[in-house]
Amino acid sequence: MNGIIDADTHISEGEAMWQMMGTEFLPRRPIMLKVPQDTWYGNRDAFWLIDGEIYPKPAGKGSFALVTPSDQSVQIGRKDSTVATREMIDMPGRLADMDKLNTAVQVVYPTLFLVYNTRDAGLELALCRAYNRFLAKACAEAPERAKWVVVLPLQSMRESIDEIRFAKQNGAVGVFFRGIEGEHTLDHPYLFPVYEEAQKQNMSICVHTGCGVKEVLDMFELARNHTFGHTRVMPLLGFRDLVANKIPEKFPGLRFGFIEAAAGWAPFLIHILRRLLKDKWRHGTSADLFREYRLYIACEADEDIPYIAKYTGEDHLLIGSDYPHSDPSREDQFVNVLNTREDLSPQLRQKILYDNPRSFYAL
Repeated sequence: MNGIIDADTHISEGEAMWQMMGTEFLPRRPIMLKVPQDTWYGNRDAFWLIDGEIYPKPAGKGSFALVTPSDQSVQIGRKDSTVATREMIDMPGRLADMDKLNTAVQVVYPTLFLVYNTRDAGLELALCRAYNRFLAKACAEAPERAKWVVVLPLQSMRESIDEIRFAKQNGAVGVFFRGIEGEHTLDHPYLFPVYEEAQKQNMSICVHTGCGVKEVLDMFELARNHTFGHTRVMPLLGFRDLVANKIPEKFPGLRFGFIEAAAGWAPFLIHILRRLLKDKWRHGTSADLFREYRLYIACEADEDIPYIAKYTGEDHLLIGSDYPHSDPSREDQFVNVLNTREDLSPQLRQKILYDNPRSFYAL
């Protein structure tokens, strides 16, 4: 194995991205604001102003911690990465960081789009287009090593299909989702055109932690609740709804992944689904379910992976570093941790670090 495949990394969106918004919406581009550190925002003292709202909101109801924008005091002076590598305006530097971690390929997810940000369909489209074109340009500097996941303006279905096609032509390997998108759970027929096009383009459905519902986001407070309720559990909801409603059977060529929510929940949800479906369960073992429905889960390096693999099968676990994030999900040393675990066979390590992400992302 010549380097591993990091199944979950991120970009910290920067000002250069928003300069790619079209002329009509350029005046409404995200503007970076900086405030004093003696406010209740503390060292998370910079954020994007989008149509009069701040993102991320670091404190109070609806609060959320993100590494974007890079001007937050908490992000300044980090030794693990630079602003330029995090914002993907220094791709040689980012590749050098990958080399330090023996990483052959990174799959890049968004950061700002982890959280709901607008009900304005036109603005959403402009933001998504700017993001997708920036990622396409950045990853084109290292097309064999930098892959990315497209974000969609889901309030505009025709334009979402156009973005999938653009993304496929420009190195994207997956379609970004949160566990619920606006008014739609992931089993909703409204989303079927996206699934159909993703299937045609051989792109995976990537259900990442994040909150796509403003009302849910507004229920929680970072200081008290962290991000468990409005982000961590969202891929679980997506898994439940997709499996319970047999969506993978409607799209037999489509792969579904559940990213950055750990994997220890798999036995629990399989138990719940078996009881729900009862006589309708036709999958034999739970590992058969994962194989027949083409389901993948990103595990964490310190989980009970052999136990989880009994439920998922060894061919359906992958792992990511969360580079360059700095939250508890970050695992930049996951390769070293996995390699020192005596309960993991060399074959299972090979599958988690290379074979499975290669299959999931169709690399």
